[in-house]
Amino acid sequence: MLNEQQHSATPRAVVLIGLESTGKSALFRSLSGMDTGTESNFRGSTVTVRRAGLTIPSSQANIELVDTPGIRMHDDSLTTELALGMLGQSDTVLLVVRATHAARELPLLLQLLDLIGKNVVLLLTFADRAGALAEIYSHHFRKALGISVLAVDSRQLDLATQHTLVQAIDMARPMKRKPVLTELPIVEIKDAPLTWFEHTIWGRLVSVIALLLLFAVPVYIAYVFSGWLQPVADRWLLDPLRQLSSQLPAWLDMMVMGDYGVLSLGSYSFIWAFPVVLFIGFSVALTEESGLKDRITDSLDGWMRRIGLNGRDLIPVLSGFGCNVVAVFQSRTCSRCTRRSCVSLIAFGSACSYQIGASLSIFSSGGRPWLFLPYLLILVLAGALHTRIWNKQSSSSLQSITAGRTFLQWPSMRAVSWRLRAVLKQFLTQAMPIFLFICVVASVLQWSGLLDRLTHRLAPLLSLFGLPQQAAAGILFSVLRKDGLLVLNQGGGEWLLQLSGGQLLVLVYLASTLTACLVTLWTISKELGTGFALKLAGRQLLTSLVSAWMIAVIVVLWK
Repeated sequence: MLNEQQHSATPRAVVLIGLESTGKSALFRSLSGMDTGTESNFRGSTVTVRRAGLTIPSSQANIELVDTPGIRMHDDSLTTELALGMLGQSDTVLLVVRATHAARELPLLLQLLDLIGKNVVLLLTFADRAGALAEIYSHHFRKALGISVLAVDSRQLDLATQHTLVQAIDMARPMKRKPVLTELPIVEIKDAPLTWFEHTIWGRLVSVIALLLLFAVPVYIAYVFSGWLQPVADRWLLDPLRQLSSQLPAWLDMMVMGDYGVLSLGSYSFIWAFPVVLFIGFSVALTEESGLKDRITDSLDGWMRRIGLNGRDLIPVLSGFGCNVVAVFQSRTCSRCTRRSCVSLIAFGSACSYQIGASLSIFSSGGRPWLFLPYLLILVLAGALHTRIWNKQSSSSLQSITAGRTFLQWPSMRAVSWRLRAVLKQFLTQAMPIFLFICVVASVLQWSGLLDRLTHRLAPLLSLFGLPQQAAAGILFSVLRKDGLLVLNQGGGEWLLQLSGGQLLVLVYLASTLTACLVTLWTISKELGTGFALKLAGRQLLTSLVSAWMIAVIVVLWK
């Protein structure tokens, strides 16, 4: 029987709370049907509070589910504070704990959380991994705490289990005293098996190779596909459009099919950027959903500490290779003492998928696609050095990774497709419209003659790096968006063929690192304050100019 509260106009708020990697977001998806596309088998997948109504067939329960970020013990991150804050705003709690680690994690949570007076239901996830252990713990905790306890597989929550859970929520009883667990059954805790990533000698090397494959393989596939598609598009689409546009007024022809035209340069941008976004998005989604991402970050924890971060902070840095804005939000999972350092590394060294697509396009137009690998290596090394110089965080004060190994699993194609759809939607509805706007602005500046005058004024500065003044447009528009570099493909990128390999490398590196794009800087200012955003921009500008000049001396100016 559903109580009167569930039938009332105001839904009953039920908060899901627990440590990281316990399956809260997967439960939220199964119970709400919300197409979030963000729940995955990796730590810190939720960085904000999500709300949705319960959508279970034939159920009349009027329940609002609240998904909170994962809690870390002895942590001061924004996400942990956010989760603890939501606990105080609800009288019903779904306490989510991994069955495989319940003997260790549940006592810690009960000490940390103030559950007195709140209706509590305990969910033991990863029941499929725990086997008989799940039932043993369910019986013990039910008897010791006097609350409903359910052992579930959060990824495969069938309809019968969902109805049982609703009934447990309806019958949930309040905690009347501080719960204490004593005399836990002596059962061996089942942990995730070791892999090559945890090898004491080869683990870090395997992790680095995995990271390279994570980006190198999709980028190569995208390059081959775009290289095949470009001449097809030129022949069957762009050449006919050029003939039609030649009958338009000169200014309109320039807007549509000129050097910076919406259709000419815009289609070129799409052909070279979209495949990179697609294939990298798919690769990252597979890695996150399978649990490999956590294994890699745990393995590289020691190296991250040398630049003032820890392995956990690598998660938002890697997210930055998809989108820097998303990565800045993801940095909410970082400790307060490392978040600014992490954001600094994201802004400088995390080449977003649009930047990768643009860089690959420029290298390809210049006849040297192989430069992409040394460019990416220099970007990562310079980013790490930049972070270490400007952020004096001591590695000895950083939090250790104590969450335990993430289980490896076959990726759920449903979750992967949701994540990929979110990435593609962002590209089509946000990235491309902004780049097309850049094309319009560039065309207006070219038609008015302002672009020539502006690039002429920048010529003396560019000469310090061995670059011609034509490179100024790409560098300027890269400040707006990292794929603004694609404006250098004007005229099919013919002038890029006149540059040496060293000039191409310096040009792309300088445009990539001179500053974070304006959208990213705006997001940083909202998250960490305008003062920090301005300071970060100034430091990045200085590092970029100095390092780009040093690279230019080595590969361009020095004979």
